Amino acid sequence: MTNFILLSLFSYFLGSICFAHLIAKTKNVDLSKTGSKSATSTNLARSVGWKWGILTVVLDLSKGVIPTLLAFHYLENTWQIIIVSVLPILGHIYPIFFNFVGGKGGATFMGIILALVGFKIFLVSLLAWILVFAITRVSSLTNIIIPWLLSLFLFLYFPFYYFIIGVISASLVSFALRNNIKRLITGKEPKSPVNL
Repeated sequence: MTNFILLSLFSYFLGSICFAHLIAKTKNVDLSKTGSKSATSTNLARSVGWKWGILTVVLDLSKGVIPTLLAFHYLENTWQIIIVSVLPILGHIYPIFFNFVGGKGGATFMGIILALVGFKIFLVSLLAWILVFAITRVSSLTNIIIPWLLSLFLFLYFPFYYFIIGVISASLVSFALRNNIKRLITGKEPKSPVNL
């Protein structure tokens, strides 16, 4: 139980580190007043350049990888593993360090997937993300589609609790993107500054 409590706290607090906000601050940019006004890698890329956006994606990815790997290493109870694996996304979306206003969780979700399925399958997942993004050029739409597709993949080929992790995480990401969904419906969601 001690491991579960410590890992839960670590998972949420790690998720609460808003790298997009921190990087923007070094560039004297306030993401809450720029672009979509959200602390996301996409908004950061629009504000200070795509290279910084990619760095943020990598850092946010690590927030999903590290707690999930630790959960599988130190915990045996399935539900404890599920909770610790999902908490980074909750922290990312509702970070305690930034007044509970964070990002959308797409990259952190992909980090969880990397920890669950391994590097080779993750590369296929990443290629799927790139393909959908190349077609739509809308990162929010890509981050809605891919988590649900990958959750279905987990359901078909992995233990059922992997699927539960996927569904909970995908639901959190979709909820965080609810305003983007409204803009997608009205055709007002902007394209990404990165062309593939």
